[in-house]
Amino acid sequence: MTIHTRGFDLLREVDVRLSVELGRTDMKLKDVLALGEDSVVMLDRLTDELLDVHVNGTLIARGEIVAQGGRFGLRIVEMAGPQGAPDEGAA
Repeated sequence: MTIHTRGFDLLREVDVRLSVELGRTDMKLKDVLALGEDSVVMLDRLTDELLDVHVNGTLIARGEIVAQGGRFGLRIVEMAGPQGAPDEGAA
């Protein structure tokens, strides 16, 4: 049992990439090439919907943006269950 615990402790120090997805959209290349300053791209997510939180491309949670000390932050609202489904016990 101590071998498994020790192995897990080693993994705790591995760097991973956490990213937050605001939303997505499909665009034609000509429309992307026409983007410039002050362009607005409409996304598929409403402002009151939770944002997807990914670790190395895998959905792990959903959350909401907060502002603190002049910076953006993320409040985790629910953890994702297996296969990225919302966890039934999350609130």
